[in-house]
Amino acid sequence: MGVAGLAVVPLLGGAAGVSAAEGASPAPGGSPSPAVRLEYHVAQNLALEAGEDISFSLDGMPPEWDKVEVTSPALQEPITLTPLKKGSTQSVQVDAPGTDHRVRSGLRAGTYPVTATSHGRTVATAQLKVLAENTAQIYRFVIGPRNASPGSGTPASLRPGSDVRVVLTDLRAAPGEDSLTVTSPIFKGSLTIKTDSPDNPGCKCDDPGTVYAGHGELRGDVPNGRYTVAVVSHHGQQTTKQHVTIAGQPVADGGDPSWAVTGGVAATGLALASGRAFAVRRRRSRKAAPSA
Repeated sequence: MGVAGLAVVPLLGGAAGVSAAEGASPAPGGSPSPAVRLEYHVAQNLALEAGEDISFSLDGMPPEWDKVEVTSPALQEPITLTPLKKGSTQSVQVDAPGTDHRVRSGLRAGTYPVTATSHGRTVATAQLKVLAENTAQIYRFVIGPRNASPGSGTPASLRPGSDVRVVLTDLRAAPGEDSLTVTSPIFKGSLTIKTDSPDNPGCKCDDPGTVYAGHGELRGDVPNGRYTVAVVSHHGQQTTKQHVTIAGQPVADGGDPSWAVTGGVAATGLALASGRAFAVRRRRSRKAAPSA
């Protein structure tokens, strides 16, 4: 899974991707200016996870600058930045043999300070938001009629006894985890979704992730109401939940194509990942937000 190439992501996401700008030549310990923008780069356009490779870049430095060191308790070691070329306001990272430019393995999820200094002067400070290792990043978790192409959201409602298809896309699936179990009181029993399932819709929107899919039948006697559907992934370490509304008369033998009472797919797509949507198909640049 995943997309080749680097993506530029923010040190700390703001409402509008505010840049973490620090002054180019402040006094030691002084306040930075908005001129300097600090960004980090990861191999995929995903939230940063402990143990991952990372690189940094600066833009807006004064023409006479020569070296900046980026430090953080979240980093395995300091990272050195130098001008892209003589007189450039942009940087290039020094990747000398033996360097280990990554987030510390085993780091707890949280937000960590980052400081960029040049000759003892702070040129940028920001915060690095890090997820724990092996954190699932669920792009979508949808449940709909088996005979219809699953969209980006669940149907407004399903009738009792319907045949349904379940699709879950994980942008960071656990290695060696080829099947997951889905549970809910709406099912006749537990439902298994697999990576090699013929129920996989083959949607390009799922290309960057690992797709689990499968089908099952809803209980015909389940009362109308709103129910929770849960799937446990990452070898029992993470639970993802979705909600489904059951409404209408039961479907005979699960075969009635009039599956939804109110019909249609929800207008807004479902994209779950720690409560945030992920746009994963294109490179994008989001600037770092200043620390408090």
